Amino acid sequence: MHKIGFDNEVYLEKQTEAIIKRVSKFNNKLYLEFGGKLSFDYHAHRVLPGYAPNVKLQLLQRLKDQIEVVFCVCAADLEAGRIRGDFGITYEIATLKAIDDLTDWHIKTAAVVINRFSEGAVTRRLMNKISRQQIPIYTQPYIDGYPTDVDKVVAAQGFGRYPYITTSEPIVVVTGVGPGSGKMSTCLAQMYHDRQRGGIMIASAAAIQGMPSLRPFPSGTSRLTIPSM
Repeated sequence: MHKIGFDNEVYLEKQTEAIIKRVSKFNNKLYLEFGGKLSFDYHAHRVLPGYAPNVKLQLLQRLKDQIEVVFCVCAADLEAGRIRGDFGITYEIATLKAIDDLTDWHIKTAAVVINRFSEGAVTRRLMNKISRQQIPIYTQPYIDGYPTDVDKVVAAQGFGRYPYITTSEPIVVVTGVGPGSGKMSTCLAQMYHDRQRGGIMIASAAAIQGMPSLRPFPSGTSRLTIPSM
């Protein structure tokens, strides 16, 4: 009898429990940064025997009545024709595919965010395709000094220049295609705007990649950090 290397059911139970518990601590508004591949994570499947490539989608589906997704992509990666190596597709196609995957799993895409935005043919083409699906699109400029110049970044000339992304569900999953898509800056900007708009609401950012371990996070918030695959 072979031992199970990764128990998907335990993962789903523990993560669901941790997320629901955490959202209750933050005025019923939790921002979750999902790192790694959201769907078809065959790398994790290879290194963790038993890991289901779509277990993260299964997790989202369990919470689908309380959850919505904000999907991020970097304009520079789009214009450079950057490739997702596992499937050999461009970040433009990978973004559209991720939205289709979420739809197939009955998970709402609340918005698509184009980070480090600058005009370009590929970026504009992607925006047009997403618009035809009636999904809101937000563009966020590059912030000079991010992330080290905290006084400038956490201010009107920093996160204050980002548009506020309208969401309605208590749990907002922020994910994206590849590293550098702007997931964390999007989470932090939303928290900045929430504080500016409400004065008392504190949100929480989280990275979902494996089993949870808690670490402190600055500015009175907390972060759920999970080791990379």
